[in-house]
Amino acid sequence: MKSRLSSKGQLIIPKAIRHSLALGSGSQFNIKVNNRKIILEPIQKDSPLDFLYGKYAGIDLLGPLETEHQQEIKYDHKLRS
Repeated sequence: MKSRLSSKGQLIIPKAIRHSLALGSGSQFNIKVNNRKIILEPIQKDSPLDFLYGKYAGIDLLGPLETEHQQEIKYDHKLRS
């Protein structure tokens, strides 16, 4: 398979390869050069939390809980009044 280096130095790993190696956003690699060849070795995740790193970036997971908590506080104040 072919891939092209972007002007920012980024390389796209084809989907078939990412899928076969279970690579996703945030995957890390060791990079070596051997006889003018670039070798990318995926770093195996040791912790289940490492697998989740970056997976929910940009998603507000706490917002609904904070809203619910604020409503509970208001409700408690009404009961005490």
